[in-house]
Amino acid sequence: MQSTLVQALRAQRLQIRRRWTDLLRAERVATPLAHPDTLVHLLDWTFDEVLRGLATGSRQQPAARKFQAHPRPDCACGRNPLLHFFIAGEQALLEALVLAQSADQRLQPAERDRALTELHLRIRALARAEVSTLCSLCQHRPGRHAGHAATAPTSASGRARARRSNA
Repeated sequence: MQSTLVQALRAQRLQIRRRWTDLLRAERVATPLAHPDTLVHLLDWTFDEVLRGLATGSRQQPAARKFQAHPRPDCACGRNPLLHFFIAGEQALLEALVLAQSADQRLQPAERDRALTELHLRIRALARAEVSTLCSLCQHRPGRHAGHAATAPTSASGRARARRSNA
C-alpha cells in the first residue's frame, strides 16, 4: 500500500479507534470475553500490526489474486469473541481508508482497489491467526474430548509415565 495512505490511516487512529469501539458495542455480547470493555485492550496492538503489515506488504505477491482465497476466519462453535472484534475492525479501517482515498485526487482507481484489497488481506490474515489461536484453546471445539480419551494411556504403568513426564 502507498505510504501516503498508511500515513493517512495513522493520522486517523483516534477516529478509527472510536468507530471500532462503537461497532464493538453494537454487537450482542455472547461471552464475558466478548464484552467490549475487554476487547478494546486489543485495539492498539491490532491497529499497529495491520499498519505494520500494510507498510511492508507492497513488496509481496499481487494482492488481487490472493484475496479470493482469504475469507474471514471461522469458529466451529461460534463463541470466539475475536470474530466480531475483527469484523468491526475491518469495517472501521475500511471506512477510514475510503475517506483517505477520497481526499487524494491523484489516486487512480486501480491503486484504490489495490489498497482496499491489501487492507482486507492484512486484517483477515491477522484475524485468522488470532481466531485460530483462541479456538485451539476452546473447550467447545468439536472432537476436543474425544481426542483426549484416545491419547490417554490405558495401562497403569502408562498413566504413571504420563504423570511423571507432565510433572
